[in-house]
Amino acid sequence: MEALPAKDLKLGQEFDLGTISFSEDEIISFAKANDPLPFHTDKKIAEQSIFKGLVASGPHAFNIFYNRTWVPRFGDTVICGLGVNNWRFIKPVYANQPIHGKLTITELKPNHEKHHVVIKWKFDFFDSKGEMVQTLDITVLHKL
Repeated sequence: MEALPAKDLKLGQEFDLGTISFSEDEIISFAKANDPLPFHTDKKIAEQSIFKGLVASGPHAFNIFYNRTWVPRFGDTVICGLGVNNWRFIKPVYANQPIHGKLTITELKPNHEKHHVVIKWKFDFFDSKGEMVQTLDITVLHKL
């Protein structure tokens, strides 16, 4: 995956993040380390929950897409993160369910004097029917 300099990015530019799915073991392992609620860590309890099955922790998909795709492409230009907003968990993500990620630049504020740019990134995640399961915005200060 080719790293992209911030100076080459454009407002409205979209990036395909690919498709991932999580096994039951991956869901449980991630949840035990980051979000140890029973409907993420115990299959029997999850089957009795409103989800009727084991579901991934809310940040699981973002974490994987971010680390596998976003950081290798854009991480070298990061000065610091500025915020996460509008994170919505719309539908649960179940084991072995394909999730597709899309990334869009929704705001671009360059400051040429200071040699940086503020970028708002919109992450959208969809199930195999094309229905949104999760969305969030992160704002990051990048080197120009």
